Amino acid sequence: MPLDAQIAGFLQQLEAAGAQPFHALPPVEAREAFSKLNAMLPGSSAPVASIDNRSVPGPAGEIPVRVYTPEGDGPFPVLVYIHGGGFVIGSLDDYEPVCQELCSRVGCVVVSVDYRLAPEHPFPAAPDDAFAATQWVAGHCVELNADPTRIAVGGDSAGGNLAAVVALRAREAGGPALVGQLLIYPTVQAGEVTPSIEENAEGYLLTRADMEYFFNHYAGQETDLNNPDLAPLRSDNLGGLPPAWVRTCEFDPLRDEGEAYAQALEAAGVPVSARRIDGSIHGSWSFFTVLALGGVMMDEAVEWLKSRFTA
Repeated sequence: MPLDAQIAGFLQQLEAAGAQPFHALPPVEAREAFSKLNAMLPGSSAPVASIDNRSVPGPAGEIPVRVYTPEGDGPFPVLVYIHGGGFVIGSLDDYEPVCQELCSRVGCVVVSVDYRLAPEHPFPAAPDDAFAATQWVAGHCVELNADPTRIAVGGDSAGGNLAAVVALRAREAGGPALVGQLLIYPTVQAGEVTPSIEENAEGYLLTRADMEYFFNHYAGQETDLNNPDLAPLRSDNLGGLPPAWVRTCEFDPLRDEGEAYAQALEAAGVPVSARRIDGSIHGSWSFFTVLALGGVMMDEAVEWLKSRFTA
């Protein structure tokens, strides 16, 4: 499929505005640039009952979270959402539209996790925080007006990696029990060059150079690339994991590894809903308020989460 015309226009607008690639900026400036881009886009108008900032205990101190509660009477199902950004950029504010939309349309509490970022806090700070926050949610459902038997985890890109890692850790720890894992173009391997990385190395928002920049800040040269906390696809056992929803994009360097993970989960007996969004790019999920194909992904995610929470 050709690149979607609306997305092509969006990329041209970014180029005309002088947007710099992430790898050309120091991490602090890359975070500022990403936040500036998100602030320029429309937010979600979906109604929710409340949005509350709070913090939960983590392995190295308090972890900021943002709790979105839907309108109506609980207890509600709950989604722990872990944002993307290459483990280096991204914030609660950047992902508020996504979380507000999911909260309102699914009718679930969403707990958005502000895990520690690299390079200040390299691997395994991010998965440690993500799992700690998920454990906290499972243990505090009463105060969240949430149902402890209906907990899912999800995330995009680096957040998809962390959501997959949380699912693996929860299985190994004997809980929390999860009813689903929402994986949006997840990065699930380390150190391998796939055809999609070569085909989409430049020109589609996330570049190969960006991926190397993020990974080097996150894991550096000394980390075991076979560690499933870093690369879930390298796990020698994917059985017994919660059902997965996996979406990849045609013009995305991460396309092939996300699809390989979906296939590996399915081969291990995990129920999987997997689909490639043709014509789309990495990042389209976050830009669902302005990109129609991002909206398609959001619509499908909402319906899948509803089905998991009522299964």
